Amino acid sequence: MEAVMGVDFDPGYVRARYRKLVSDHPDDSVYPLSDFRVEWGPIFHRGRLDGTARVLVIGQDPATHEAICRRILVGEAGQRVQGLLARLGITRSYVLANAFLYSVYGQGGGERHVDDPGIVAYRNRWLDAIARDNQLDAVISLGHLADRAHETWRATPSGSRCPAAYATVLHPTYPESASRRGQITKAEAFARLCTSWNEALVALHPLITQDVPTPLSRYGTSIARTDLAAIPACDLPAGMPPWMRSLDAWARRMGTDADSKRATITVSIPKKARTWPAVD
Repeated sequence: MEAVMGVDFDPGYVRARYRKLVSDHPDDSVYPLSDFRVEWGPIFHRGRLDGTARVLVIGQDPATHEAICRRILVGEAGQRVQGLLARLGITRSYVLANAFLYSVYGQGGGERHVDDPGIVAYRNRWLDAIARDNQLDAVISLGHLADRAHETWRATPSGSRCPAAYATVLHPTYPESASRRGQITKAEAFARLCTSWNEALVALHPLITQDVPTPLSRYGTSIARTDLAAIPACDLPAGMPPWMRSLDAWARRMGTDADSKRATITVSIPKKARTWPAVD
């Protein structure tokens, strides 16, 4: 009988400590509705929760694609990070967690709440569990809010015992956010991002137990489409269609005013994934 190849998927929060964490997640009494999109629900992690992670990545907050997939860092930012992990030789042995469970709403919400006691306490429980379960070689934070989250955790007794090397890098969406504010051109911002990521590559590459032997390879002055990597099927819940892991932007916030835009995400299957018969 011919063997049937199965589709890989993330089994979810099967260990008791993660089931407890998910069950105990904070609500809008900890994450104020004025500053967070609590209405889209908490989004906890992406990657391995089975004790095999060698790299922990700390991000900032979930966005549009993440609200649909129920895993963090799956949009373009996540695909850029996936490419960074690949340059470290890591294709599976990673886990990603965010500074915030919910998407930040409006300007400055993250800055105002990154040190809130309730947010910190729950976030540290996740980082404690990940550090306890895995033999981490490295921790990477994406942006200054993630760096602050890591700094706060490492100041705790359990965080201080984590032996993993550490690097903080510019957030993967830094080029877009910095250039949109008029601080810098997008080309200059991409160059800064690549410099930041290259410094982390040089520092961490020799310290990591790789999934795939990968020589050190630095970025150029920008992030090309070929530098992105699709999200693996093993990172998403069962039943997610392959195009949700693609490099296409398939989810967008839509609305005619702030309220309707907050309430609405439009999902469109990318054209190349529309494999059904054409109808005249």
